[in-house]
Amino acid sequence: MMKRPTSPLTGFLQRFPLSITALRFWRMRQWLTAALSGLAVGLLLGFVTVLIPNNDFGRDIPPTMWSYPVWIATSILSGMLIASYIRPAAPEAPANVKEPKDNASKWGMTGGFLAWFAVGCPVCNKIALVAFGYSGAITYFAPLQPWLATAALAITVLALVFRLSGQMECKLVAARAAEPERTNA
Repeated sequence: MMKRPTSPLTGFLQRFPLSITALRFWRMRQWLTAALSGLAVGLLLGFVTVLIPNNDFGRDIPPTMWSYPVWIATSILSGMLIASYIRPAAPEAPANVKEPKDNASKWGMTGGFLAWFAVGCPVCNKIALVAFGYSGAITYFAPLQPWLATAALAITVLALVFRLSGQMECKLVAARAAEPERTNA
């Protein structure tokens, strides 16, 4: 059993090798799901932020040079995170074993939401526009966007690493947690 880390960075560093190992066990089903869902996330995010030019949405300020790599990385990481929820063909644990609580989906959604704010037009974002006004969105919100992009990618990477490493942890730990406690009377 893995020792409880003293800091989030230590926990990440302990879990990273496990997450790489988990990817080695993925089958075609998981990789295909990752590719298709990453493409779907990429199209959706690119379409609404006008990184993919279209006639349905507009953008007053052109995208920054870092918007495209953030958009692509977010799409790939989100696709892999979605694919991590695809179960292998054979069951891994008995039916009475409850899955541990998983916050990776919340982290992944948060990362995607932050990426949307990061790569979108600062003055086309209605929330930033209402909060800061047009000139305030350019003056105050636009400089925050690279930080939002960094946070979005970091949160999504953390979610993916914790989700994948959880696939490699011992199922016995989960089985013990599902058993009722025995008391010595």
